[in-house]
Amino acid sequence: MTPADLRVALFSGNYNYTRDGANQALNRLVGHLLRQGVAVRVYAPTVAQPAFPPTGDLVSVPSVRLPVKGRGEYRLPLGLWGPALADLEAFGPNMVHVASPDPVAHAAVRWARARGIPVVASVHTRFETYPRYYKAAFLEPVFEAGLRRFYNRCDALVAPSQSMVDTLVAQGMGRDVSIWSRGVDREIFNPARRDAGWRRAHGIGDDQAAVVFLGRLVMEKGLDVFAATVGRLREAGVPHAVLVIGDGPAASWFRAALPQAAFAGFQTGEALGRALASGDIFFNPSVTETFGNVTLEAMACALPVVAAGATGSASLVEDGVTGRLVPPDRPDAFAAALAPYCTDAALRAQHGKAGLERARTYSWDAVNQTVLDTYLRLLDARRAR
Repeated sequence: MTPADLRVALFSGNYNYTRDGANQALNRLVGHLLRQGVAVRVYAPTVAQPAFPPTGDLVSVPSVRLPVKGRGEYRLPLGLWGPALADLEAFGPNMVHVASPDPVAHAAVRWARARGIPVVASVHTRFETYPRYYKAAFLEPVFEAGLRRFYNRCDALVAPSQSMVDTLVAQGMGRDVSIWSRGVDREIFNPARRDAGWRRAHGIGDDQAAVVFLGRLVMEKGLDVFAATVGRLREAGVPHAVLVIGDGPAASWFRAALPQAAFAGFQTGEALGRALASGDIFFNPSVTETFGNVTLEAMACALPVVAAGATGSASLVEDGVTGRLVPPDRPDAFAAALAPYCTDAALRAQHGKAGLERARTYSWDAVNQTVLDTYLRLLDARRAR
């Protein structure tokens, strides 16, 4: 079995209509597969004006706007029928890859299992943790049970970090779970992008240490913990500035919670690299990530990282070397970890340099090859049986 023998049908709840870390990784994966001679078709919801052009051939699946307050920019795939199903059957894949546990992914798994086609699932976020951010934490066990049933019907799982692999195994999500890590674009994310003039234009003084938030402004990113931590720093009299990069449904809440912060808005490409490198300390309190692309991007910009000791960041940040890992949901502990970086430029430089060296080991081609190798391994095993 060679890459040229592969025909992969990839199902995603969001391939390109709204930009996020998960679909950026999927588009890079498809680009790598195509360069290796793999035939790929992507099945996902589409909109009239997507955030960016799709990599590869994209087939639209039936979908509706997600009926969740504050998440209306996302769409819920409804299933697999009509033109999308006809296209899938005409394409004739010998490998199915599902990237989110939504209705169309469930239909794709049923379709593949009925035909003896292997299924790989990639895990991009901690879906079972989402209810706690929408006042429905009691539903977490229900979500976890549903995910367990879904993932155990797949032949293999790939997750972005060892900490996430360990979590999936402990939760009983599957036995064949391996790492599909993430890379970083070092042309965009590097210390040379730092721009003192840009900082000044956003009200950040040359002598201020800017604590950075980067990501979609949604509550499950830990916005409440971030704001509470900044409040603790202010109460303790620790000198600092706050720089927020990103936008989203909770932007107005975050602005009200951080009235003195500099909000740079949504940034992409070189502008994003400049904004991130112009900060001083990266603070990521989120516990929902399976990897934490933004954490790796901050390390590539030579920023020390203070992060929740949870899946994703726990596999990237070396505590006391490239930053600090703190128990989740503890603003006092986060503030205590941030304070030395706010006042000690030498410490920031030391840990930032160590993070930069760590980030240089992440290559997109190398990590995407691991997914291709998983496809080939499963097909060889299926043929041997």
